[in-house]
Amino acid sequence: MISSPQAIDRFASQLPFSVKAAVYGGTSAPTVGRRDILWRDYADPDALRRLAGGIKQHTLEHLDQYLEQAEAKMKANGVEVLFAATAERAKELALQVMQRESVKTVVKSKSMLSEEIHLNAFLEKNGIEAIETDLGEYIIQIDDDIPSHIVKPIVHKNRRDIAKSFEREGLGDYNDDPQTITHRARKHLRKEFLRADCGMTGANFVSAESGRMVLVTNEGNARWCVTAPRLHIAMVGIEKLVPEDRDLAVMLNLLARSAVGQQLTIYTQFLNGPRSPGKDGPAKMVVIFVDNGRSQVLGTNCNEILRCIRCGACQNVCPVYRQASGHAYRATYQGPVGAVLSPLLAGKDFPKYADLPKASSLCGACNEVCPVDIPIPDLLLRLRDKAFTEGAPEAKRGTPPMAPYAWLATSPKLWRGAMRASNLGNTLPVGLSPVPALQRWLGPRDLPPFRGGAFRDWMKERGKRDGGKS
Repeated sequence: MISSPQAIDRFASQLPFSVKAAVYGGTSAPTVGRRDILWRDYADPDALRRLAGGIKQHTLEHLDQYLEQAEAKMKANGVEVLFAATAERAKELALQVMQRESVKTVVKSKSMLSEEIHLNAFLEKNGIEAIETDLGEYIIQIDDDIPSHIVKPIVHKNRRDIAKSFEREGLGDYNDDPQTITHRARKHLRKEFLRADCGMTGANFVSAESGRMVLVTNEGNARWCVTAPRLHIAMVGIEKLVPEDRDLAVMLNLLARSAVGQQLTIYTQFLNGPRSPGKDGPAKMVVIFVDNGRSQVLGTNCNEILRCIRCGACQNVCPVYRQASGHAYRATYQGPVGAVLSPLLAGKDFPKYADLPKASSLCGACNEVCPVDIPIPDLLLRLRDKAFTEGAPEAKRGTPPMAPYAWLATSPKLWRGAMRASNLGNTLPVGLSPVPALQRWLGPRDLPPFRGGAFRDWMKERGKRDGGKS
């Protein structure tokens, strides 16, 4: 465990030169094709992952210290800093600031935290129009949908779906050409930027050393949000801190590669505070640090999940997420990270999400690609144990159906017979399924044919060829 900045220095000094050069300056490591989206720019990627994980874990273990430091630096930079312990308090503080500044319209750059606390519906209820400006989030908003991925919220939609939505919203006749869709969105949203009273963003990272807040985007909408309106409100999870400015180099090198396969995103903004002589920006800037269950997670044996930098790499590699899609997770955060984070943030509602940690094959791929080295499979097992020991009904609901499988799988003769009989499934029409939900699921899917017993037949024939040996 890396327990101090000095220890981080010692650890970093042991890294191969190509890693140090890439993250701390100097000659960069050789660049290869974009298909190598994670680690092949570095000679020892695991060392870099351990460094990033150590920085984040150290920050979490001294979070009170770094929050105070960041608050002091931000205030010195002219930023108003507020703290919210709960989701309700965070929404109330945002509303109070907007009402004080006579805000009627807010443009938002993608913020998972505002999605987590359902801020848009709250603002609308209180007479304030909130407009998402990330293209994916904007489509989610006009479709009254919810995101299905941390980085790519409309991964479940195609261009024809989007073209129909734009036609419905009066943005032009049906046209599913991606360039036309993008142009129409840009033309429409630019008007919203110019008429908005307030811009709202999240933050990818906050440096406690300088109070700088970092925003990482590929569309440029965050830049509009923090410059065009007169007021900028940033809603930031308390886990977003890093100790020093130079730690941002480590995180930014990993974030872009892990999320979208780029060495660096198109727009990386470092925000010091509001407008001042010689410095552009909004007239006023307010940062709301939000807890909403995070401090409780710090006290658990799953606190490593708060290292997460929201890159979505674990979702992209997870075989369960790729088949089930994000909406199956019933929460803001999906995939392996969501299966850990959602139940923990739920607090007293933990039983409602206690089944999510079971939505994993524990293959370990999520840990292998995680840029901050979160041991997600271990955390999933700990949460499964928590659900069982606390008697969460949702967690135990899966036990009875598995009992017949255990009985079958522990009897070799029954298992062989069942494998032979499984071939009968190829003769049954899908439409005869007695479960309507299963019919809907199977309708657009072609299942591979059952091949029960084929492996055993192959082994038997192989044994005959080898003189009875198998």
